[in-house]
Amino acid sequence: MKRDLLNVFLLSIILFSWAQITYCKEASTQVRIGVLPIMDVLPVYVAKEKGYFEQEGIKAEIIPCASAAERDQLLVAGSLDIIVNDLLSIALFNREKVNVIGVRYAMVPDQNFFQFAIVASKSSKITKPSDLKGVPIGVSYATIIHYVTERLLNKEGLKHDEIKTVQIPRIPDRLSALMRGDLKAACLPDPFASLSVMQGANLILDDRKNPSFSGSIYSVSRIFAEKNPELIKKFLLSVDKAIGDINREKQKWLGIALEKKLLPPVLSGQYVIPNFPRSSIPDHKMWDDVISWLREKDLIRQPVQYSESITGKFLRR
Repeated sequence: MKRDLLNVFLLSIILFSWAQITYCKEASTQVRIGVLPIMDVLPVYVAKEKGYFEQEGIKAEIIPCASAAERDQLLVAGSLDIIVNDLLSIALFNREKVNVIGVRYAMVPDQNFFQFAIVASKSSKITKPSDLKGVPIGVSYATIIHYVTERLLNKEGLKHDEIKTVQIPRIPDRLSALMRGDLKAACLPDPFASLSVMQGANLILDDRKNPSFSGSIYSVSRIFAEKNPELIKKFLLSVDKAIGDINREKQKWLGIALEKKLLPPVLSGQYVIPNFPRSSIPDHKMWDDVISWLREKDLIRQPVQYSESITGKFLRR
C-alpha cells in the first residue's frame, strides 16, 4: 500500500514538473485557487464576495475540487496556482525537488475549536484514549489524518505497536462506517467530527491540546511564486481582510458556508464557525516532526528542507 501511494505521488510530481515547463512566463493578474468543500477555505469565498480580490487587481477564479486527489491532479496539470493543503502534502510534493511552497496558515486548532478528532461509535463502548489500544481506527493513509491520529495517541501514552489503523480514504465512507458500527473508531476533520457526535458518536480525543500536529496551509506552485510574488502578497492581503470580517461576525457567513457546501446543513443551527488564524506560518519544529514521521513510514527517503518549502516572505508585516 505504501509503495503504491509513493508511485502515484512520483507520477504526480513528474506531471507537475512537465506542466510547469509550459507555464506562462509573463506575470499576470489571474489566480486560480483550488478549494475543497472544507471550512478552511471560507475566507477565499468571503474575499470574493466582498470584492477584496478585485480591489487588489486580482482576477480570482475559485475552482472547487471534490477531493484532495482531484485537487492535486489539477495542480500537477498546471490548472491551479494556489491550494489549501498541509505540511505532509507539501513535503510529499517536494520529495524530489521543490514544487510547492507553503505561504500562510489557513486554519489551526485553538483552545475552543478543534480541527481533527478521534471519535468512537456508540456501540463500541470506547470512552477514553487508552481504550483504543489495538482497535482499528479509520484513516486515510499517508495523509494529515493518519499523522494526527498517531501523534495524538502517542501523546496519550500509546506506543506505536498499540496503534492500529485501517484505510478508508473518503471522509463520507469513514463517517458512514462509524455510524453503522462497522468501524469502532475513526479520525475525522471538523465539522464531520461534530456531525458524528451529534449523531451519537463519542468524542475521544482532539487536537486542541496539541495544535502543532494539525493546521492547513495556503500553498502556491513554485513557478507561480517566482513569476508573481506581488500577486501572492495581494492574494494573502485579501484573505487577511476576509478573515477579519469572519472573526468579527462569524454567524453572518454561515449562509456562504452552507451555499458552498462547506458545512452539512444539519449542523446549520448549532455550528459555530471557528476562529481563523492570524497571518503566520508553521515553524521549523513542526516541519521536522512531519519529516520524521514520513521517514518512519518510508514515504520519503531524504529530508525535505523547511527553508525551501515554507516561507513567510509574502506575509504582510
